[in-house]
Amino acid sequence: MKNSGNITIIGGGLAGLISAIRLAQLGLEVVLFEKKSFPFHKVCGEYISNEVLPFLESLGIDIAELQPARINQFLLTSPTGNALSAPLDLGGFGISRYTLDNYLANKAKKAGVKIYEQTAVQHLQFNQDKFLLQLSNGQHYETDLVIGSYGKRTNLDRQLNRRFFTKSSPYVGVKYHIKYNFPKDLIALHNFKDGYAGISAIEEDKYCFCYLTTRANLKAAGSIKNMETQILAQNPYLKAIFKEAQFLYLQPEVINEISFAPKSCVENHVLLCGDAAGLITPLCGNGMAMAMHSGKILTDHLIKFVAGEYSRSQLELAYTKSWEQSFATRLWVGRMVQSMFGRPMLTELLVSTFKHLPAGVRLLMQQTHGRPF
Repeated sequence: MKNSGNITIIGGGLAGLISAIRLAQLGLEVVLFEKKSFPFHKVCGEYISNEVLPFLESLGIDIAELQPARINQFLLTSPTGNALSAPLDLGGFGISRYTLDNYLANKAKKAGVKIYEQTAVQHLQFNQDKFLLQLSNGQHYETDLVIGSYGKRTNLDRQLNRRFFTKSSPYVGVKYHIKYNFPKDLIALHNFKDGYAGISAIEEDKYCFCYLTTRANLKAAGSIKNMETQILAQNPYLKAIFKEAQFLYLQPEVINEISFAPKSCVENHVLLCGDAAGLITPLCGNGMAMAMHSGKILTDHLIKFVAGEYSRSQLELAYTKSWEQSFATRLWVGRMVQSMFGRPMLTELLVSTFKHLPAGVRLLMQQTHGRPF
């Protein structure tokens, strides 16, 4: 016996849009609520590992249409400018969320997904095998299945009593788009005291410049601009960026309370994917690929549920097991890697050591990246 195929997705990020496209292509009824209007910017490193390409191609998505930057080299620097470089064996590409998310949203609409923009889900309730959603426009919506793809942190996490939400996080993320004289095939990670910054090419000869730091750094400096001048610019590579780059918007995109704590991928029967299910540290540069991969894993199991092969409880257990097998180790390694960087003396030692251990650099990359799927 088949289960109902009425599926609602909360959030129009990568995991949500990828899930929506795949499910709609299979003929399922999919509704997606997004609190903003496409296109819009997000705090994100905007680098994607090539591991996603086979899956995107299976959905009829040709990423070359967006003319992304192709990236195959890696540079890591310490706060004093000590540097190591290495090839990216699998490689990746750079594309802005502004462009990519809007492109995928249009693909989803063409596939039959009903997307309601500027519509937030303010509350949800599960009762008698149905979800009742309360929307920001005052309306209510009933659905059989809910996918939570709403990003790193929202009030829905509070409603679901998620453990990580009650714990304060010290991290602040900042992102700019810039014009800069920098190799298009290179992604660089520059460390500074209590943080690190990444720069890599995206479309249209632009670069994404994004960094993660702490509220303590921001508080000590008094403002983002002062923090960049007083703390980030101690790294000569970052000093050059602030001195020579053309910043394409006056104010950066900023996000607070970024949590890298372990999360669950199912809460009160809501199936979570992307950053809502778990966030890898930006130092590993693989969050966008993981979001897409989580959408594939979730839809693999949803297809079986709709076909009647799973009960709801079996769906939740199977998805949780697959998610943990695919990502738990990568997230743990990411947290361990992050704990080693941002401390000036330790970072200097690690960069100096890894310069003479290229096999160690490749091993770390392999542990935080997946295989083509």
